[in-house]
Amino acid sequence: MVTTPISEETARDLHIGEQILISGYIYCGRDAVLPKVCKLIESGEIANTDIHLQGSVIFHTAVSPAGVGPTTSGKVEIEGSFETLSRAGVKLHLGKGAIKPETVKMLDEQNAVYAVIPPVTALLGENTLETRLVAFPELGMEALYELKVKDYPAIIAAAKGKSIY
Repeated sequence: MVTTPISEETARDLHIGEQILISGYIYCGRDAVLPKVCKLIESGEIANTDIHLQGSVIFHTAVSPAGVGPTTSGKVEIEGSFETLSRAGVKLHLGKGAIKPETVKMLDEQNAVYAVIPPVTALLGENTLETRLVAFPELGMEALYELKVKDYPAIIAAAKGKSIY
């Protein structure tokens, strides 16, 4: 069981192949919004928002009436956000698919991990307790959302400089 916010110690104790259940508040974002969040971090404007990344989880998904399901984390805009987000405190990036070896190494340097989640939208709907629009409403379902979740299933795919891919 992994509960947010994730401590440095909890992140350090996660290993590839480990099956986890995630509970607490997580952020949802994909290719349209993650570069915008990175710009807020880089400019220092993140401090003037309601976005709190220390110990957080970023789930690579959009939020729609149909539910949530992972998108490919290796997309340029998504994988390109890992380093900035990890430096800002994100401890777990959650999506699907392989990421580059250099991203795996960087995650280790930042004491962060990457986990994959099966595309089980129906199951995740039952485990999503609350949904809140946090930033960039003009992006519609690709805006930055925060979910309160209980027992989201995931598998650690990259940790300690190693990957299951």
